[in-house]
Amino acid sequence: MNRTAIIFHGTGANPEVVWLPWLRDRLTGRGYTVESPHYPDLNVEPIDRFLPKVLANHTFNEHTVLVGHSGGAALLLAILEHIDAPVAQAILVAGYSTQPNTSDEPVLQADYDWAAINAHVRDLYFINSRKDPYGCDDQQGRAMFERLGGTQIIRDDGHFGDYNQPYPTFELLNKLID
Repeated sequence: MNRTAIIFHGTGANPEVVWLPWLRDRLTGRGYTVESPHYPDLNVEPIDRFLPKVLANHTFNEHTVLVGHSGGAALLLAILEHIDAPVAQAILVAGYSTQPNTSDEPVLQADYDWAAINAHVRDLYFINSRKDPYGCDDQQGRAMFERLGGTQIIRDDGHFGDYNQPYPTFELLNKLID
């Protein structure tokens, strides 16, 4: 079985920030093929133009695990809605499905086909913080959880890493991934 993990960074970030390199190394050590792409246009280019590029760059199947942080987690909703085959697992860290603050959020779709999203993922986790400085908080996670089910995990860990919040490891993610 060829297990693949795809880790999506957040808005304005890259694959080498916060816990992303740590998770990539942990999963590689556990036998996963890990993709950690750099998408500088994430949450800059409108999702209807951005998503086809992402879908063309990756293969999604029953052995795929998706992890997204912040804008990368919001991107996972669009990916899950539009892929052809279900994936094993999706973990949305500091994710959101509606405008979390006053910033433009081109990564968001106007609406979502929640049934399609749910049909394309076996295990779904939402990890949000009560005190997220960008509004990607537990209420955002709750809104997605209420539509999709899965598991919601609430912490008091800010944004789970940011330019002013070092977050070099994330043991919870390593434990959640099959």
